[in-house]
Amino acid sequence: QVDLVESGGGLVQSGGSLTLSCEASGSIFSVNALGWYRQAPGKERELVARVTSGQSTDYADSVKGRFTISREYARNMVYLQMNSLKPEDTAVYYCNAVGYSSNLRPYDSWGQGTQVTVSA
Repeated sequence: QVDLVESGGGLVQSGGSLTLSCEASGSIFSVNALGWYRQAPGKERELVARVTSGQSTDYADSVKGRFTISREYARNMVYLQMNSLKPEDTAVYYCNAVGYSSNLRPYDSWGQGTQVTVSA
């Protein structure tokens, strides 16, 4: 079992910044990719940013140039630096990890979510 714990959400004014953190723990053999997704009320969950074990990154078009994802390999942590926040960034942000557990079974784990609210 792989658990993800997120932190760093909160309320910020438009144009402000927040940094989200997520730590993966448990029976981990490998973490192939770490990512952040978000879900706004009435909308589907969408990819925000993802970083693979090869350090390649993907970003949603709506956050390119404003958000930066980074990974701390030694601690199985992933961060999302969010700058120039807009009200439309308001959502619950979820951390996601995929890889193989110590028994070499694949996993696809999600955190509990952290609320980000951007006021106009």
